[in-house]
Amino acid sequence: MAEPTYTGVRKRKWGKWVSEIRQPGKKTRIWLGSYHLPQMAAAAYDVAALHLRGPNARLNFPDLIDSFPRPATSSPDDIQAAAHMAALRLANTKPPPAAQHPPAPVRIGLSPSQIQAINESPLDSPTMWMQMAAEALSLEDYLCDGFDVEDNSIWDYSSL
Repeated sequence: MAEPTYTGVRKRKWGKWVSEIRQPGKKTRIWLGSYHLPQMAAAAYDVAALHLRGPNARLNFPDLIDSFPRPATSSPDDIQAAAHMAALRLANTKPPPAAQHPPAPVRIGLSPSQIQAINESPLDSPTMWMQMAAEALSLEDYLCDGFDVEDNSIWDYSSL
């Protein structure tokens, strides 16, 4: 069975679908997320494309665009947040192939240098693994003893 093809979406070797979009007039890209369904990544791209390129943007789901959220501003964070919300609306279009109850996608903010390192470094690159380890170690400052990782009730998703 052929995999669907969507604008602004590609499949990673390990099966996740990712989406990003180039900022108009710049060489930088806005990372829109990694998802378990190609439709989710395509919806994320559509929100960003409409906001950045206007009504003549090439969209994957032109009929659904009126139901998707709009970014509050043109900041990459606001575009990412609206794109993520649009992707979540298409999360239940079909069950993912590997799991019966997939977790909701998690938006992780990466710096432009981290995204560049991921895109340019092979997975076996010691530099990439060292950068990722350094970032993980810096997160330990924010963790506390007794934190229950399985307890998701502390997260407020209403602002997304």
